[in-house]
Amino acid sequence: MSLALRLSFFYGGFFLSVGILSPFWPVWLTSRGLSPSEIGVLLAIGQWAKVAATLATGGVADRSGDPRRVMLGLAIVGVAGYAACFRAHGFVALATLNALAVGSLAALLPVADSLATTATQRGHIDFGRVRMWGTITFVVATLLGGHIVNGRAADIILELVVALVALNVISCFLLPRGATHLGADLVHGNTWRFILTPQFLTFLASTTLLAASHSVYYAFGSLRWQAQGFSDTAIAGLWAEGAAAEAVFFYCGARAVTRYGPVPMMVLGAAGGAVRWTVLALTGDWRLLVLAQLLHAGTIACAGLGAVHYLGRTIPAARMATVQAINVALISGVGYGIAMPLSGALYSVYGGRAYLAMAVLSAASAVAAMMLKWPPAAAPTNS
Repeated sequence: MSLALRLSFFYGGFFLSVGILSPFWPVWLTSRGLSPSEIGVLLAIGQWAKVAATLATGGVADRSGDPRRVMLGLAIVGVAGYAACFRAHGFVALATLNALAVGSLAALLPVADSLATTATQRGHIDFGRVRMWGTITFVVATLLGGHIVNGRAADIILELVVALVALNVISCFLLPRGATHLGADLVHGNTWRFILTPQFLTFLASTTLLAASHSVYYAFGSLRWQAQGFSDTAIAGLWAEGAAAEAVFFYCGARAVTRYGPVPMMVLGAAGGAVRWTVLALTGDWRLLVLAQLLHAGTIACAGLGAVHYLGRTIPAARMATVQAINVALISGVGYGIAMPLSGALYSVYGGRAYLAMAVLSAASAVAAMMLKWPPAAAPTNS
């Protein structure tokens, strides 16, 4: 089985569960009696758990000689964490189990992302066309989930989550064996000379700010649309529409990166986010929401492809997994970890107007991206 096919299976299996968790997990937490502020804090704790798991597990996977075995263990822990939520009540219990589950699952991504980024730079795969399968399964899960959840008790959400997270065990099993270099570079410290430069810190600022700008959307997007009178099916449709636009851009975006370069893609995607969050803050008009959701292709696919190719052209392959882990850690911790509780507080006071703060973050991300130098066409050596 080819590397492209194995990675496609991984992304597809991983994002099936995300297709339920992203729109409906806050709804299930609300059914257990948590307030918007508590949900924001719970999700923030989960983001910090992702940071710890991502950085700690990478070295273990690298030293094991078989990262797939470690990833299988993480997938099993993720299933167990969500399954334990059936009997859990109260903020402390739910926050603990949520942190265990999301931390375990998040640690799977940097290794797969490093494999995909390096393979893309070497011309073996097209990252967008591999990654798009995660988006496609996200759309399928969201659409079917909306129909299944609509009119049923909230526990159906948890049942779907457990079932779909269990599929990660299979997708991880299909990944190839091989070293990822994740832990080694962190131990020897060589990677830091690539990271602690003004240019790369600016890159990290741009990606972190843009990720943080999604906090209100991921935590309270469904609740906001419920408050505006949309059905669960309509809400699922809006989520799926955004993901479908993302998948189309992932499929076609490689040509745009080749023509315009990674930096303009990052700027354009972030600028689109500023427009998108402003629309979501100011209107509940279905037609405008449909148009705004198309900009998900900008904030995720356009900016994401730009960032992947920027890394591919500026970071040596042997250090790619380390950099991916640090990037993910910053996004999860500094980005979502700080922005999630703030989004909960903002949403509690201002409701949908909290999206305006997210528009400011997206605009700041675009400004940071504009400060980046255009990278060369090829990645540097390991020297």
